[in-house]
Amino acid sequence: MLDLGFVSAILPNKTLWEVLDFAHAQQFACVEIMCWPSSNADTRRYAGVSHIAVDSLSSDELLALKAQLALHPVKISALGYYPNPMDPNEEQALFYREHIKKIIQAAAILGIGTVNTFVGRDYTKNVAYNIGKFTEVWPEIVALADSLNIKIGIENCPMFFTDDEWPGGKNLMTTPKIWDQLFSIIPSKNFGLNYDPSHMVFQMMDYTYPIYHYADKLHHVHLKDVKVYPEKLNRVGILANPLEYHSPKIPGLGDIHWGKFISALNDVRYRGPIVIEVEDKAYEGSDEDIEKAILSARNHIKQYLP
Repeated sequence: MLDLGFVSAILPNKTLWEVLDFAHAQQFACVEIMCWPSSNADTRRYAGVSHIAVDSLSSDELLALKAQLALHPVKISALGYYPNPMDPNEEQALFYREHIKKIIQAAAILGIGTVNTFVGRDYTKNVAYNIGKFTEVWPEIVALADSLNIKIGIENCPMFFTDDEWPGGKNLMTTPKIWDQLFSIIPSKNFGLNYDPSHMVFQMMDYTYPIYHYADKLHHVHLKDVKVYPEKLNRVGILANPLEYHSPKIPGLGDIHWGKFISALNDVRYRGPIVIEVEDKAYEGSDEDIEKAILSARNHIKQYLP
């Protein structure tokens, strides 16, 4: 009913086929494959990973890859790329948007129905300014996706963790109120969410609320946990940089009740991919630790799956 997978960003040293073979050996149904550009990539943690280099493959090469992928038992849930397409540096923003378009076109050739990304944000400006900017830059991208019948899953991460992302964060798509405004501007059925519940937890919000209220916009789901430290929060408050009071965790080691979360998905009859995203620093010491993180998360989630 739910296709369990993981995000390939945590395995940067493996090839595409090594990632897929690992997924098959460990009983995963799918993988979200990262497609960062070969140049001008973000240098933050988990960025810059490319298991399919869409900017260096011709249409014929993509078609050949499609034929090879069709023979593999593990499927690709989505192509992923998470830059800031509304960066205040317009040259950078344009590069990011153009690469998103390349990924959409590649997805259509490969027969992969979803591309996941961020809306982006000029983090130095308020929400109203950024909604205006969204109106300028995103209709063209979604129109391309519509023309090729590709879904766009926007992750709801605020991208505000440290001083360089202060005060607004680098992704506008953070709360249901803002989602409603953006979905009203672009009412396309293909424009929706790659929903990650962990980002609601550290914003002190109900992580099941979006499942019940945006069921028709759930194109893809990330499984990432988070732990909020009350003692730290009591000292710094919610207006502090979020990493001062919380930490990303693998599913089962944070504050999310995954049985409750998956029950909510079943309630609304969500039938898409659910993929584990590993950003837990406790498991970054070695390749062995990373694989343990993936498998530990898998074991915790599988107890709630039929």
